[in-house]
Amino acid sequence: MKKFGKQSNRVVTLSLFILTILSVSNILISNAISKDVKKTPTQEITVMTHDSFSVSEKVVAIFEKENNAKIVFLKSGDAGEALNKAILSKNNPLADIFYGVDNTFLSRAIKEDIFIPYNSQMLKFVDDSLKLDSSNKLLPVDFGDVCLNYDKKWFKDKKLSPPTMLEDLIKPEYKGLLVVENPATSSPGLAFLLTTISKFGESSAFEFWKKLKNNGVTITSGWKEAYWGKFSAASEGDKPIVVSYASSPAAEVYFAKDESDKDKSIKDKEQNGLDKNSNAPTAAVVENGSAFRQIEFAGILKGTSNLVLAQKLIDFFLSQQFQEDIPLQMFVFPSNSNAALPDVFKQHAVITKEPATLSYETISEKREVWIEKWTELML
Repeated sequence: MKKFGKQSNRVVTLSLFILTILSVSNILISNAISKDVKKTPTQEITVMTHDSFSVSEKVVAIFEKENNAKIVFLKSGDAGEALNKAILSKNNPLADIFYGVDNTFLSRAIKEDIFIPYNSQMLKFVDDSLKLDSSNKLLPVDFGDVCLNYDKKWFKDKKLSPPTMLEDLIKPEYKGLLVVENPATSSPGLAFLLTTISKFGESSAFEFWKKLKNNGVTITSGWKEAYWGKFSAASEGDKPIVVSYASSPAAEVYFAKDESDKDKSIKDKEQNGLDKNSNAPTAAVVENGSAFRQIEFAGILKGTSNLVLAQKLIDFFLSQQFQEDIPLQMFVFPSNSNAALPDVFKQHAVITKEPATLSYETISEKREVWIEKWTELML
């Protein structure tokens, strides 16, 4: 019995020794793995976009954390200017992804062959009416309607009925009330020009513009100059009608100049129902073929060295997390039909049921000719 006891003790001692060695080995291996993970460099991916692009930091952080990545947003002017930069640098791309090609420049972007096709699994959540590129080089990420906006108080004070259709703008009672953007330098300006061509036909559209000129229309270089510089509801300007977006009234409510509310976050405002207790000071005119559907696309640029990460980021752009951030960041609508809209959008932003339509092939073919003709007539 004593002999058996000694043998048993040796076995126990040996077992403990082996277990100790294994434990130490596991710790060393774990530490080595941990150090390797820490040493893994962060991948950097660059997104070229327009100056109006905006996304909340917390949404960006989600993608960066999940993919050990850093997103760099390269703002490059308005949509047309940014696209020009992408085209001019196609042999030495400045970015991995482009966000913000709209349907007025879609065919040009495709023709220049600067994008890589990507059949994202997230496209199944996007309405077919927004999918204009069958090759999936450019995927729809958001949309909005460009239309007339008017200052409700101004018209009420003047006891004048606000416009309900484009034809109203050339009536004597609306003389000198309208401000529009130059279609050569402004995306909404171009969209409004296309609206008139869709509404009246090419020949009659320029006759309409001639009448607008005679009725005292004001022209600015861009949306900011028109809306924040001339529009009476948003500035010290004296123009009660402006070309803007159908979601602009929602933005006016959301950004209401209330000192007690100015420091609240988006989440706070939604939870406290600010939008439910506010009336929009402006209204949008979207009926009678007076609104143009502007769709924005994103695509992976040829020459990217981060293809897999770029594909993941495109998927993320189409995810609910990113899409539900869009309305209160850029005040346009998400392309993902499952994305929930904030209350302020539900109550104050509108979508036209029958937008003005022109095929993007027609736009591509005649865009420059139309802009040149408009410039000769109006400037």
